[in-house]
Amino acid sequence: MKRGIQFAGVMLLALALACLYVGAEGLLTIRPAAAYEDMGVHTFSPYQTYPTQVKNTAGGRQGRLHPTKTVYLVYYRATDGSGYQWKDEVQYRNAAEKMVAAGECVERRVLSIRESGKYITVEGDQTAGSYVFHQQRRYGGMVLLSAAYLVVYGCVWVSLIRKRRAAAR
Repeated sequence: MKRGIQFAGVMLLALALACLYVGAEGLLTIRPAAAYEDMGVHTFSPYQTYPTQVKNTAGGRQGRLHPTKTVYLVYYRATDGSGYQWKDEVQYRNAAEKMVAAGECVERRVLSIRESGKYITVEGDQTAGSYVFHQQRRYGGMVLLSAAYLVVYGCVWVSLIRKRRAAAR
């Protein structure tokens, strides 16, 4: 029982360190809202689907036997002829083919990145400010939760060392 708790604590420590790194890196790469130019809300319709291989994040035997898995990208293009494109990842071929066959349109907001000339698409109701806010909240939450666990882990570790020293006296 004691070994299991120690193992879980060390694994959570490693996870907290990884999340802290990813969160800090994410916070540092977020562009300010002023870096985006709002190109408006566009209607996108699906026009094709392609299979692609991605890394399989499954653990254990499934991850070892199948290091990659097939997902299906559904490609969308703006119906107004502006040339904007967007792609969505779907797990199953039937679902991807049904999306293309249905031709159901999706409204997305296009945000142009001024410094690079590239663009991203976000949900239609989001603005550049709300997009940046959600990114900051996501990565900031990762950093805060990871830092909180590291503080708790450090406090428990220090208290255990003090307890052992007091018992040795």
